[in-house]
Amino acid sequence: MLQYLTGIFVGLLLLSNVIAVKLIAIGDWVVLPAAVIIYVFTYPILDVITETYGKKYARRTVFAGLIAQVFALGFIWIAIRFPAASFYENQQAFELIFAGSFRVTLASLIAYAVSENIDVIIFDRLKKRHGTKKLWLRNNASTMVSQFADTAIFILIAFTGTMPIQALLAMIVSQYIFKFIVAILDTPIVYGLVYVVRNIRKKEDERDIAMYNA
Repeated sequence: MLQYLTGIFVGLLLLSNVIAVKLIAIGDWVVLPAAVIIYVFTYPILDVITETYGKKYARRTVFAGLIAQVFALGFIWIAIRFPAASFYENQQAFELIFAGSFRVTLASLIAYAVSENIDVIIFDRLKKRHGTKKLWLRNNASTMVSQFADTAIFILIAFTGTMPIQALLAMIVSQYIFKFIVAILDTPIVYGLVYVVRNIRKKEDERDIAMYNA
């Protein structure tokens, strides 16, 4: 089950980097990178891994995501630098999209390395204090603190120089409020996933014991 959770985590992470160059508006005052609608779900997945498999495997998942982003950054740069075929007419559009994606991926890489480790550390410390109780507290506290770090670091690196400072600050605030709300709403999902993963792990352990004793 761990490999599936890790695969989903890394997939969401890479996809969020690709679509982050687009800014979306919710109403008249909320402006968010499109990546937010996907990226917010990496935190509950990581919390589920920390809860069911422990800090060691959560850190491995974070590292896997980091390596995947480094590869993505490298291949985006190579694709931009390679000369286009003489008949290819979309090179300028390609560079416009993916050059922005390169900067976004770099910003995401730095923000990710900081925030996801904060998430794992806070979640693990709260689990050591409360045991299996108060999952809601671990999930929300770790996500809310780490998401603030991620939001501020990502937006400042990805968009500084492309818009006024007031717009940057407004984007940080609006994006964090959005993530804050999602963090609260995803708590039942985290409980459900933890329940499912623990049951699957229990069945896997029973099967392994049966095979060992056969």
